[in-house]
Amino acid sequence: MNQRSPSPYLNPYLAGVGLGLVLLAAFVIVGRGLGASGAFSSTLSWLVNLVAPAHAQANEYLSEYIGDGSSHPLKAWLVFEVVGVAAGALFSGILAGRARLTIEKGPHVSTAVRLLCAFAGGGLMAFGAHLARGCTSGQALTGGALLNVGSWAFMIMVFVGGYAVAWFMRWQWR
Repeated sequence: MNQRSPSPYLNPYLAGVGLGLVLLAAFVIVGRGLGASGAFSSTLSWLVNLVAPAHAQANEYLSEYIGDGSSHPLKAWLVFEVVGVAAGALFSGILAGRARLTIEKGPHVSTAVRLLCAFAGGGLMAFGAHLARGCTSGQALTGGALLNVGSWAFMIMVFVGGYAVAWFMRWQWR
């Protein structure tokens, strides 16, 4: 099978300008910024409401996403955004010749350890997003664009934490 070589990645400065324009368009067209964690909260509240409606309605956090029943939780803007981001990423990966099932890992780490570390890191990020009342994209992009002091402090701490943990996790890539 003849497989073409993947296209080079987009220039990061050009990608940053593009992301800024997407954020501006979101503010102008939808009246909201970008984010992702709200989509997962909407989906979770919908699933809990399917299984245990009394519990979902009594839970202050979940009932906020369910609302009064006049609209469906999956009709939230962020749900459509996350589905669009996933579809766009897949489409872009296919066009660039980069879409394939693989697990990126260093030479001295097993696939199981790599997946365990990835899922643990994802879980910590999800927990942190819940505590911070927003994910990295919502806090850093949207909050940063609105010059929210808390969002800027959050982003600084993301970089500090990332660099600190990277030092301890570098063994995976050596």
